[in-house]
Amino acid sequence: MTTIDKTVVVLGATGQQGGSVAAALRADGWNVRAVVRDVSNHGARSLSAAGVETVRGDLGDPESLRAAFSGAHGVFSVQPNSGQAGADVTNEDEVRFGTAVADIAERSGIAHLVYSSAVTAGSTTGVDHLDTKNRIETHVRKLDIASTVIRPATFMELLVTPEMGLDGGHLSFLMRPDQAMQFIAVRDIGRIVAAVFGSPDRYAGRTVEIAGDALTGNALAEHLTQAAGRTITYSRLPATLLAQDEVLAKLAALVDDGRLAGNANLDALRAEFPFLLSFDRWLAGPGAALLDEALRSTD
Repeated sequence: MTTIDKTVVVLGATGQQGGSVAAALRADGWNVRAVVRDVSNHGARSLSAAGVETVRGDLGDPESLRAAFSGAHGVFSVQPNSGQAGADVTNEDEVRFGTAVADIAERSGIAHLVYSSAVTAGSTTGVDHLDTKNRIETHVRKLDIASTVIRPATFMELLVTPEMGLDGGHLSFLMRPDQAMQFIAVRDIGRIVAAVFGSPDRYAGRTVEIAGDALTGNALAEHLTQAAGRTITYSRLPATLLAQDEVLAKLAALVDDGRLAGNANLDALRAEFPFLLSFDRWLAGPGAALLDEALRSTD
C-alpha cells in the first residue's frame, strides 16, 4: 500500500456511497477526513476506529464546510435526496447543498472534486429527485476546479433490501422480465472513486457512467435462486401500482427508454476497473449477508 500524504474530504461517509469511498481511499493509503453531523454517534466512531478523521460539519452550514475543507487535496461530494427513504431534505435542499459544496471546494483551493450524480443526468426526466443531479452537474462544470462526475447505475444492494419481498420468494422491480438493466455494487463505487483520485490527470474533466453488470429480470431471478437455495421468481412492478404511483411510473418509463436502464460500456469499464463485481460474484461476497437478511425478514 502506498502512503499518500494528502487528505480527501468525504461527505456522506456514514452512508453507503460515502462509506465505500472512505474505505477504498483508506485502503489506497489516503488520509480521509469525514464530515459528520455528530462525531460521537456510532457511525462516526466506527469511521474513527478505521483510521478516518471525523470533523463536525453540516451541508447547511457553509462555515463548517470551509473548516472541513481547509488544507485538503480532494473532496468527494454526495448529497441526501428526497427519493431516499426517511429523507428529511427537499429537492431544492439537495441542489443548494451540492452547489455550495462545489463553490466552497473551489474557493478553498481543492485540487480535485469528485461528484456522484445519477445515470439519468444529462437530460430532464420529470423525476425531481433525479433532475437535481443534472442541475448540480451543470453548476460544477462552470467552476474553475478540476472535477470528475461519476454516474452510478442502480445499486445491487437495492435488490435485496428486506422490503423487496424476497422472503416470500419473489422480486418485483422496474424492468420487464426480458429487459436488461445495469447495476453496480456500492463497494465498487468507492474503489472507482479512489482510482479517480489516484489518477487525476486521467479523470479530471470527465463524466463517467459506471456499472458492474447488466441483467434482465429473469436473469436476476436465476442468480437469486442459485444464491438463496430456493426458488425466487421475478415480475415487473404491477401495472396497478404504477398507475397509482406517479414517480414509480416515471421510473419504469425511464427504464423503458434506456435512461435509467443504463448505457455504460461494461467491457471498457471492466478493462479499466478489473475489480468490478458481477451480480453473481456480489451475491457470493459482499451481498451474501444482505441476501440472508432479506430472506429471513419475516422469520
